[in-house]
Amino acid sequence: MGILAALLVLSVLIFFHELGHFLAARFFGVQVDVFSIGFGKKLWSKQIGKTQWSLSAIPLGGYVKMKGQDDSDPTNISYDDDSYNTKKPWQRIIILLAGPFANFLMAFMLYLAIAYLGVPKLLSYVGSVGKETPAFQAGIQINDKIIQINGKKTPYWENIGKTINSSEGSVSLLVERNGTLLDLTLWPKVIEDQNLFGEPIQRRIIGISPLNKQESVHYGLVEGFGYAWEETKKSSLLIFESLQKLITGVVSTDKLGGIITIVDVTAKANAAGILSLFFFTALISVNLGVLNLLPIPALDGGHIVFNLYEMLTGKPANEKVMMYLTMIGWGLLLALMLLGLYNDIHRLIGG
Repeated sequence: MGILAALLVLSVLIFFHELGHFLAARFFGVQVDVFSIGFGKKLWSKQIGKTQWSLSAIPLGGYVKMKGQDDSDPTNISYDDDSYNTKKPWQRIIILLAGPFANFLMAFMLYLAIAYLGVPKLLSYVGSVGKETPAFQAGIQINDKIIQINGKKTPYWENIGKTINSSEGSVSLLVERNGTLLDLTLWPKVIEDQNLFGEPIQRRIIGISPLNKQESVHYGLVEGFGYAWEETKKSSLLIFESLQKLITGVVSTDKLGGIITIVDVTAKANAAGILSLFFFTALISVNLGVLNLLPIPALDGGHIVFNLYEMLTGKPANEKVMMYLTMIGWGLLLALMLLGLYNDIHRLIGG
């Protein structure tokens, strides 16, 4: 079931990505010869109009083959009116951007669905209090509910850490205990910690952990759009930051995951329920959109760079240079896929 769920998720995301390219190409009058989900040998195909719609054997991507545009041979050019090559550079850039945009839109729609289905959030009830901590010394007890910190409402557990870390000096807590409100003042402890990328940071804590008590927050029609926008933006920035940390060496390459990791996490998300599956699918969709914007030849970002060059210089990039760079791009992508697969296998055997 995990493999089937992963294949379904990847196929849907690839379909929407390529559909973005397809719709933008047709909008500008470009003929689309092939719309394929997957690479390699075609398992199924159907000719609809001038486009061959296909499912291929290797479900690790897909492609839209437009008239006059061929990644395997950048010198294969057509100058017919319905060719990709005869369109203005800005039109080609929009066609190229439409694929990643479709992935961001897909993520936005998934987050919107989550907002309306109900976002699970931990309530601000105390589940444990560490000994010799600021919370222990201030008299905080298990099952206390933290209502406010420094006058700011804290209905959910996520609000507590954010409010404490954004404050300075002592903090004042309004705590509800058995129907009674208590005013407490304490001094958070500063500890050395690590962020998501393993970098050292300082964090202010008071020494409590949450009680496993939560509710699903349902957003209104307008509020749901705000939630979906913020989550899409947050996940996009996280992917960009992760790539930056990877390139600069902050994050080791052994943290890269491949198709096995995707299958494994998809299976776990699917087993956890529809909300978990939607969250993970949205993150993968954003990841796909961001990766395709990288300025690597053979990806959308690489083609965008070629077209920007043409816009700035008034002449197309050299065909041979484009061909060599595209081959290098494919080699780099293959190397990254193999590295991800190696890391997956290494983790499986307990390395």
